Parts: sequence; structure tokens; C-alpha cells
Amino acid sequence: MTTPPSSRGARQQRHQVIVDHVLARGDATVAELVELTGVSLMTVHRDIAELADRGILRKYHGGVSAQPSMVFESSSDFRLHAHADEKRALAHAALPFVAPGTSVMLDDSTSALALARLLPEVGPLTVVTNYRLITEELRGAEGIRLICVGGEYSRTHDSWIGLPAMDMIGGISVDLSVLSTSAMTAGMTFHQEQEIVSIKRATRQAGARSVLLMDHSKVGRRALHQLEGVDSFDHVLLTGPVDEELVREMRELTDVRVVETE
Repeated sequence: MTTPPSSRGARQQRHQVIVDHVLARGDATVAELVELTGVSLMTVHRDIAELADRGILRKYHGGVSAQPSMVFESSSDFRLHAHADEKRALAHAALPFVAPGTSVMLDDSTSALALARLLPEVGPLTVVTNYRLITEELRGAEGIRLICVGGEYSRTHDSWIGLPAMDMIGGISVDLSVLSTSAMTAGMTFHQEQEIVSIKRATRQAGARSVLLMDHSKVGRRALHQLEGVDSFDHVLLTGPVDEELVREMRELTDVRVVETE
């Protein structure tokens, strides 16, 4: 039986409340979520199971957690809910790098998605992306010529990856590439998945200039695979707080700007 729209909307709203609560605190008990949402214990268990299946939260006996891990950091759903205010601030700071009449490649990061939402006010532009949510955001925007990178669809990332995507990106040259990744130190950027590293490298290399967007939670961390040196990016935009010594070391390599979050 199909869920009525009103019930579906209430469930989605409740899921958002649960995710925001758990992300803000790191974890929560089932009893805590029952009190928070005002629904039955059985309903909360169903909500937790669905959110865990989607890769947003991790279920354990008696509660749920949103502590980062390789799988959960990769999940598009998880990333959409993490540090949203900082990503909007980064997007506004990156917007001046986009000039009317130019071409821009956006990777499958939620930071690039935040920038995509601002691009219709800049057009005309050519935008290239492998991220489904960016194509949905821009497909009806006037003044935006949209080029979609195809390949193997990844449900985890909600984007197209693999050899066909690599081949297509390798044949494109744009004025500006905008991307983000999982972690960075003063001299190196990282991602936890080897296949995504290849896509992000190709994206960065496709641009005559490149901008890296990183919220503060990613700075001063490492992940499994090295992506590219910080000096490979023409501009690095960070949100604070970040270690001043680390920023000083980065600025010896490239242009680094610390963005304030409202």
C-alpha cells in the first residue's frame, strides 16, 4: 500500500529532526528519540532502521550514532546534513571566482552543491558535473548550459563514477574546477576511497584554475588515500576555527582564505 503524501511528509520531517539531533550530539538513545519526536517506540525503531539503511546514521543496541567513518563520510545523505551553514558560507566566498560566460566543473561534494544553488544569478555559464543533485538543481535554470558526466551510478555518492566518467572528464577543459574532499593537512589532501580520488584528480586537472572548499571539520585530518598536494589548488577556502600555524604553512604553498560563518 502506498504511503499517503501527508504521512510521507511527516516521516521525512521526523527523520530530519532525528538526524539533526544525532549529528549535533554524536549519538542518541532510542528513549531520547521517542521523547524528542513524540511518536511510539516502534515508530522510532522503524525510523532508525531506515536511516541506517540509507547510510546516514549507525545503529547500535539501544541507540544510534553519527560518528564519522569511511562509509558514512562517503554517503551523500550524511554529507547533506553535515556543516550546512559552513558550506553555504564557503559557496558565497567561492562565487566571485565564477565569471559570467565561463565554464565551471563541480565535483560530487555537497560544498559544490551549495555553490551550484548560487550559480543561476551569475549566468550565462556552462556547468559540468557528475553529481545528480547538482543536475537536479540546475536543470531548469535559465542561462545555464548543463553538461552531465555519465558513468557507473553510485548510490552511496549519488553521482556517476568509474572509467566512463573518467574518460569524459579527461576530454573536457573548463575555466574553473570547484571541489571538496574528506580531509587535509598543511601539505596534502585526502579521500577514503581510491576510485573517488581518481575522479577528483581528473576534475581538478580539467580546470585552468581550481578552488578547494573545506569546512573546518576536515582540516588537520588524514584519510586513507592521498589526493593531491595543497599546492595543486590555486585557491583554498576554509571555515574556522582552524589552527593558525597550519594555515600559515598552507599559505606558503597557495592562496588560502579563512571564511567566516554567519
